[in-house]
Amino acid sequence: MNETRKGWLLLAAAILSEVTASLSLKAALEQPAFYAVVAVGYFAAFILLALVLRTGMALGVAYGIWGASGVALTAVASSLFFGEPITLLMGIGIVIVIVGVLCVELGAQAAKKPETD
Repeated sequence: MNETRKGWLLLAAAILSEVTASLSLKAALEQPAFYAVVAVGYFAAFILLALVLRTGMALGVAYGIWGASGVALTAVASSLFFGEPITLLMGIGIVIVIVGVLCVELGAQAAKKPETD
């Protein structure tokens, strides 16, 4: 498996770990055993993010996608699992986050291209 693919797979795992940990914070309010999931999830997310960086992915790209995706997925999942509302303004914000992540990724790819004169 090439390093780029490995980096993206590790980043997806880091995002899912962080989202799981964040959702478990809410669940832990009613069932304190979920605090173990919180601790393991955040620990795993940071370890996986460090492994992503070892594949050569730029920090700004990796952290931007990790953070923004985590926010968007946590908002959507908390609506599904906990019945928390997603307002129109929140929906617009999620779209803006996604567009921002795309801009960061496209900008990073453009920065990698060799200049031709």
